[in-house]
Amino acid sequence: MVLGSEATPLIAGLAVAGAALAGRYSIQAWQAFKARPIVPRMRKFYEGGFQPSMNRKEAGLILGVRESANAEKVKEAHKKVMVANHPDAGGSHYLASKINEAKDILLGKSKGGGSAF
Repeated sequence: MVLGSEATPLIAGLAVAGAALAGRYSIQAWQAFKARPIVPRMRKFYEGGFQPSMNRKEAGLILGVRESANAEKVKEAHKKVMVANHPDAGGSHYLASKINEAKDILLGKSKGGGSAF
């Protein structure tokens, strides 16, 4: 049995060994964290269907802008979404009409007719 002053070096040795193992594990974990592949974060898109008549909230969700976005942001978002969904590039006529309707509503140009579909 270890008593008194004989136990002090043992306890100190165990503490140093424990700190060394913790440091080694920390370094390995940090290197694994840095080496992981960078995965771009995907935006969560609106999963619902369309409302019977579009409102500003839905228009903002379609274009990916706030309801209170300025005209320049709305036009920029419209162009970006329209390029990806244009009928001439294999997109849907229905979605293109909804995208145009969303732009018109957010810019205050809605004619009240809604989508052509």
